[in-house]
Amino acid sequence: MENKGLLFIPDISGFTRFVNEIEIGHSQHIIRQLLEVLINANEAGLEISEIEGDAILFYKFGTPPDLPTLYRQVEKMFCEFHRHLNAYEHNKICQCRACTSAINLTLKVITHYGEFTTYQIKNFSKLIGKDVIVAHQLLKNEIPQHEYWLVTDNLLEGTPPDLTQWMTWDTSAKQTETGDIPFHYTQLTELKHLIPPEPEHPSVLEGKTKMLSVSRDYNVDLKVLFFTVVHFDFRHLWQTDLTTIDEVDHYLPGIGSRHRHVLKSGKEIMMSTNSFSYDPENRVVFCETEESSGNSTCYLIEKTGAHTSRLTIGLYFPKNPIRQLFFNIAAKKKMLADWHQSMENLDPLATQMVLPVEF
Repeated sequence: MENKGLLFIPDISGFTRFVNEIEIGHSQHIIRQLLEVLINANEAGLEISEIEGDAILFYKFGTPPDLPTLYRQVEKMFCEFHRHLNAYEHNKICQCRACTSAINLTLKVITHYGEFTTYQIKNFSKLIGKDVIVAHQLLKNEIPQHEYWLVTDNLLEGTPPDLTQWMTWDTSAKQTETGDIPFHYTQLTELKHLIPPEPEHPSVLEGKTKMLSVSRDYNVDLKVLFFTVVHFDFRHLWQTDLTTIDEVDHYLPGIGSRHRHVLKSGKEIMMSTNSFSYDPENRVVFCETEESSGNSTCYLIEKTGAHTSRLTIGLYFPKNPIRQLFFNIAAKKKMLADWHQSMENLDPLATQMVLPVEF
């Protein structure tokens, strides 16, 4: 039995189209996160042979697990995969096609039992054997949907049982140069109903008082103004008091991510993103909050015409009469002047901004 074992391949469906047609950096990051989710969901003691772009080749020598045990592993990976995508969809800020299309990715799982062995290439353990080839051939088949669990007859004794009320099995075979490979498969779509919806984000402005607000109109459409205002790479180019934004703790910032504002005075302020809504035909709202003070800055971008839009920036304090009085006396006038200047600085930047093709 030392050369026999389980081959288990979760494969992200839609990956090739995703990478070929959509913004490459963001799509690669999303896929990398999903592969990590699959690895972390491994509860069956599976070994990793290699990561193959959009799939992971897991294996385990010895007698194969029974079908209910295999199903629990498939269910765990499938649900964790889609739970991660739901959270990303709920919290994302970037509106490029990679980020907005991620929710459409899904997962299929190939399971096969056969003969193979390992060999070492430096620090890497690779699999070799005819059944490794078989398992990979099964990734290309005629199953119309792309979220299913495929079980070869090598793993079965007769017809597989329905492991849940919704489960039904179909049969098919993969034609290869060495003969047909019979298998059973069942769709996994119903598992999505087991995943609870993401909780609504609490209102960032509840219990806070608006301390000041400034607005300005721009001769650019809403998408261009949104792209220019929200992206951290451009913020220091128009906000007068800002040197840079760094320590973004996520490659693709979203609700819940943290970042640091470094001011020209040398002061450093840790911020968290805690509110975002996007309606390209109407308005965009983006809010971030200082972790130390609880002060929130909100950016409201509204469509005012076919190629015009308005930006409003508002500052909100937690209710504290003494802090509010001190701000009104000592800091409000200068901040208003700075914000008006920042609005002026934004005009040429937004006017010259060219949206990436992915938006």
